[in-house]
Amino acid sequence: MTPLGVMVGLLLIAAGYFSGAVPWGVILGRLTSGTDIRRHGSGSTGATNALRVLGWRISLAVFALDFAKGALPVLLANLVGLNGWWQAAVGIAAVVGHCWSPVLGFHGGKGMATGAGAAAAIFPWVLFIFPLMALVVALTRYVSLASIIGSLVVAAVVVVCSIVGLVSWSASVAIALIAAIIIFQHQSNIRRLLAGTESRFGEGTGS
Repeated sequence: MTPLGVMVGLLLIAAGYFSGAVPWGVILGRLTSGTDIRRHGSGSTGATNALRVLGWRISLAVFALDFAKGALPVLLANLVGLNGWWQAAVGIAAVVGHCWSPVLGFHGGKGMATGAGAAAAIFPWVLFIFPLMALVVALTRYVSLASIIGSLVVAAVVVVCSIVGLVSWSASVAIALIAAIIIFQHQSNIRRLLAGTESRFGEGTGS
């Protein structure tokens, strides 16, 4: 790879991180109602807490913007001709930026929407997981459980696909690492699920 290509790759990794760091939940909360979403519900900046605090319209906007900030840097990396490993790094950087945003003192959201955007840009078939997640929410009303199960299933599927040669290893490594970040960010939810104290969809606090 040429020095120019390396420079472009590093710039796009930085762009991915700072794209991910934009806290759309906080921004839209303040713009629409003067509400700091971090001070309500679970304290997360993502779409689930936005639904709880700001309503479904703002929640959908937060989800779309968080999804886009994960997908667009990866698509740009692909557009300029960077290989799969560079695209993987850009996608992971976007998720890291969302979860540990310098704008918010290196705090942020759980990474599900941004991770889904980055993963879908790397390997679009990961979007198959949303019907499964919707089913988990419908059966249990635990959004956090749906996110955890969805992340585990996607990671397992892409790794198996790489083993049999259907998916590149750069894609499976990226998606597995994104899934690991999402699960790591759900540590408190996992503890509450095990203790039976996690809030269900429609209740006041939780995922």
